[in-house]
Order: sequence, then C-alpha cells, then structure tokens
Amino acid sequence: MKSLIIISALAFCSFGLAAQTVKEAEVPAATKSALIKIYPSAKVEKWEKEEGNYEAEFHNNKIETSVLISEGGTILETETEMKPDDLPKSIAEYVNKYLNGKKIKEASKIVYQKGKIGYEAEVDDIDYIFDENGTFVEKKAETDKDTDNNK
Repeated sequence: MKSLIIISALAFCSFGLAAQTVKEAEVPAATKSALIKIYPSAKVEKWEKEEGNYEAEFHNNKIETSVLISEGGTILETETEMKPDDLPKSIAEYVNKYLNGKKIKEASKIVYQKGKIGYEAEVDDIDYIFDENGTFVEKKAETDKDTDNNK
C-alpha cells in the first residue's frame, strides 16, 4: 500500500513538471520581445514554462493561439486552433480506423521552428500528433488539463 501511495505521489508531481504557469514578470525580456515581433497586439492570457522554454497563450483574431519561445527569444513552435473538420482527411481516417471512430474534440495546426507543418488532434484528453501529410507521428497525454479549464 505504501508503494502505491509513493508511486501515485511521484506521478502527480511529475505532471506538474511538464508545464508550470508563471507570472509575466518571470518571463525573460528576450522571450517577450520575440512574441511582440510576430504578434504585436497579443494580450497573453497565460504564460507557462515548459522544459526551460516559455509558452504564451492568447487569442489572435479570436483564434486560440500559443507560441513556444526559448529563453533567448527563438520561436520554436506556433500552434493555432482550427476546426477538426479542417484537418487533412487522412487524420479523420486514422481516428476512424485506430480509435474506433471517436470524436476529435480539438484540433490545431502546428508550425515548427524551421517552417515544418504538423497537426494535433485531441481525442479523449490525448493529443495525437501528425506530420504535414496527416501521417501519425506520436501521441501525448495531456498533463495540464485542469489549468486549461481555468481560462
């Protein structure tokens, strides 16, 4: 029983390490400056620190957007919400075939640092990542679901 409690506590703590909400005052100036260069009117709703980088969440033209930026100000990734129906057809086919036709709850287009495109489809609180052709790449369990609901 003690082992189960310890394992549960460690698992809970590790979830907090994935993304931690930080105050804007804690975000390096170079990081904020990089965001303002590409989104001059962004009003950041939440800053998170993820593995030494910073993620800004905001709405751009009423579309949920997040930008992952290094401490030194390098844009690493931009994620823009989109309608699940606008995903490449092969992603819906993947969900139908491998996830028993479950519903895609949320979808995003991802633009990586060197311009490479990807897509994210959320099904049952798990993010399925696809490449620019809609080919499955990996899945990631969401770790900060509770904080997302507090927006």
